[in-house]
Amino acid sequence: MGFVSDFKAFLMKGEIVNLATAVIVGGAFGKIVTSFTNDVLMPPIGLLLGKVDFKNLKIVLQDGTPAVLENGTEKVPAVAEVALNYGAFIQTVFDFVIIGFCIFMVLKAYEKTKKKEEAAPAAPAGPTQEELLTQIRDLLKK
Repeated sequence: MGFVSDFKAFLMKGEIVNLATAVIVGGAFGKIVTSFTNDVLMPPIGLLLGKVDFKNLKIVLQDGTPAVLENGTEKVPAVAEVALNYGAFIQTVFDFVIIGFCIFMVLKAYEKTKKKEEAAPAAPAGPTQEELLTQIRDLLKK
């Protein structure tokens, strides 16, 4: 039972819950950025570059061949095309740059709030335990 309770305590730590939340939100944010890149950003860029669809940019190393059917049965299997899909790579790089920029902006805002917290004057410290005990002793002497 010790292992199960230790594992439960580990999962319930605040850092783990925060990390899980960050992974879920990050995944959703990644999908949003991918959609933004593929559906909003890249089409105008492709249009400016001469009606280029970046998804279709590739260097074919070996053409694919379709399957040959004879009497409903496959005689020669299909061979997949071998290609370097550099257009998909360009879109992935755009995704990375956009996500990196957004994370940079969030971290800059976080650093500003931290600096404001550090710059805020600390509340005046009350008397120490020794000072309080000294005052109580003095009052008791009177």
